[in-house]
Amino acid sequence: MFISSMTDRGATPAMVKMLAFNEVRLKTIAENVANIQTPGYRAKQLDAAAFQRSLREALDARARDPNKPFDVRSGDEVRTDPQGFLRVNPSEKPVDNILFHDGTNSSIEREMADLAETGMTHELFTALLNGRINGLRKAIRGTL
Repeated sequence: MFISSMTDRGATPAMVKMLAFNEVRLKTIAENVANIQTPGYRAKQLDAAAFQRSLREALDARARDPNKPFDVRSGDEVRTDPQGFLRVNPSEKPVDNILFHDGTNSSIEREMADLAETGMTHELFTALLNGRINGLRKAIRGTL
């Protein structure tokens, strides 16, 4: 109970949700890249900006009521289940006025840009969460 009260407060739940979102987003990008030359394949997406807005809303709601569950919802793509786990359902990527001759809607350049962005975000939040855990570890051990 004490440990969960330490880890379920502040920004830690947001960092955990962000890492879970990035994991699924990386898998989605990998699937898009793997199917880039599959005729008729429609690329999938997870809207990072919408997720970040919903994460901010969840943080604001938690700040108003610290006992409220950390609930993240972003359209049909992202929701928090009753156990507190993030459930993600990628949507079809909009065509953006480009539909290639084989019926696909994705370019390798766009996928690589999304991959780089998601990878950097993932590294940042991994480092932040690692710092938080190391701080807790030092507090438990009583070291500086």
